[in-house]
Amino acid sequence: MRLIPWSLAALSFALGGCSASLAKQPEPQAAAATAPGMVSSADHRASEAGVEMLRLGGSATDAAIATMLALNVVEPQSSGIGGGGFYVASDAAGNVETINGREKAPAAATPDWFLVDGQPRGFMDARTGGLATGVPGNIALAAIAHKRHGKLPWAKLFEPAIRLAENGFVVSRRLNRALSNGDEEEASIAAFTPAGRALFFGADGKALPVGTLVRNPAFGAFLRQLAAAGPAAFYGGDNAAKIATGVSGASHNPAPMTVADVAGMTATDEPAVCGQYRTYRVCGMGPPSSGATTVYAILKQLERFDLHALGPGNPVAWHLMAESERLAYADRDKYLADDDFVRVPVAGLMDPAYLGSRSALIDPTKSLPHAEPGTPPGAVAMTIGRAPIAEEHGTSHFSVVDSDGNAVSYTSTIESAFGSGILVNGYYLNNELTDFSFRPVDADGRPVANRVQGGKRPRSSMSPTIVYGPDGHIRLIIGAAGGSTIIAQVAKAIIGVIDFDLSAQDAVSLPTIFAPGDKIYVEEGTVLQPMIPELQALGHANIGLSPPSTYKANAIEWKDGHWAGAADPRSEGKAVSQ
Repeated sequence: MRLIPWSLAALSFALGGCSASLAKQPEPQAAAATAPGMVSSADHRASEAGVEMLRLGGSATDAAIATMLALNVVEPQSSGIGGGGFYVASDAAGNVETINGREKAPAAATPDWFLVDGQPRGFMDARTGGLATGVPGNIALAAIAHKRHGKLPWAKLFEPAIRLAENGFVVSRRLNRALSNGDEEEASIAAFTPAGRALFFGADGKALPVGTLVRNPAFGAFLRQLAAAGPAAFYGGDNAAKIATGVSGASHNPAPMTVADVAGMTATDEPAVCGQYRTYRVCGMGPPSSGATTVYAILKQLERFDLHALGPGNPVAWHLMAESERLAYADRDKYLADDDFVRVPVAGLMDPAYLGSRSALIDPTKSLPHAEPGTPPGAVAMTIGRAPIAEEHGTSHFSVVDSDGNAVSYTSTIESAFGSGILVNGYYLNNELTDFSFRPVDADGRPVANRVQGGKRPRSSMSPTIVYGPDGHIRLIIGAAGGSTIIAQVAKAIIGVIDFDLSAQDAVSLPTIFAPGDKIYVEEGTVLQPMIPELQALGHANIGLSPPSTYKANAIEWKDGHWAGAADPRSEGKAVSQ
């Protein structure tokens, strides 16, 4: 698909012509073309891999792919070629393109995929092994993006990751914690296969300590094949056979995946989803991502409130954010799914009049007793099918911009920590299918939108986002990791920049309030925790604490004539300038 001019991208969701004002945005300033590029990712070694491409004259897309590959080596529990991702790109003129590299269920998958005797499996049982594994999409995505926007040879993008895999990388505190923080479940998943045990555990059975040099020669060798032969080395031959065999022959939850399933994987172009918040344009990824519509709903429903005057120290501001999240997540849970299988009312969910009616339900003095989904224009009869909400560590986001002002916001995932636990050629396969709703129908027998189906992509919370300022210039490139909390993290950071006048770094560092339903969660050990009594007084009767380790965001902003990076202080992330 061609690059989508932003005015057309806006019309892609506003079929009724409700966004004519977007077409009047001024042309962006040209100053960004002279500014050095930058990469912000969850690990400094991956950021440096991306910047290496920029220094060689590569594009933002080249840098993003190199970052994704390097993350697969140094952050193997989170993302990589065994999973999928979403790519949102913009040129300096504000043209937006999005590519969907989300994983697919094998053709044999049926709505009862996660049922045992008619009842859903427990999440922890389902997350390991073949049943949870989708066909990976990241390499298909990278191939399309590179063909269109790459400047460097395909093989060049693999060099930093190959060096890290073959020469070795040091076990970081975050990786060690994922292996040995007392969570026996995660440690057992990392060691699900003999190769996984040999890679990350010593002869005594304990996880390798922080500072240990780890080499992954099997992955290095496969990266060399992939660099030389291109995507065919992933979706065909020995690698495709190993994926199919690893899934269908898994020691736990074996599931029918074939070489044909792997060979048939495609990444697809999707219409960019953009909307106006105050004087800013916010663009993101459409279905099967629930990110763009839900982030935008949270923002738009808050537009009538003076968040700037309230400020981040006021409990009412956080109450309003929580109420808006509850309404937006309710719509997400009912309507969002793979739109190749379900008619998703994207235009209705983005409609300003509809979101105004949802906003009217928000009372600054008290909480809604229960957040119900609405009926956006174009909606069809569906029922709510909410997938399990579980703490999730297996995603990584990276934001990139080059010296020409081209930007990429890319979120990559293998779902839970170490994915399904199946290691193939030195990389972990995802357990992405657990993002489907385990119950295919409701109590009345009506189909759930996000039920399992063969060839379908599970709903995702990944929210790679690009925000444009009133002058049309890119203002913010952002995304996050952390399962269904991603949406709340991204919305919070955008509010921090636009409404609270914070730097991107300070906005990312703000505590997170996560309100996916009638129970809300405040980040433990932050300024939100002492606000709990005031939030309770506003009617939030059911409040839980979420650990800081849940959250991990990365951003780049344009401010005062230069690019400035932001990396979540809860993570090991770093922004590196060209």
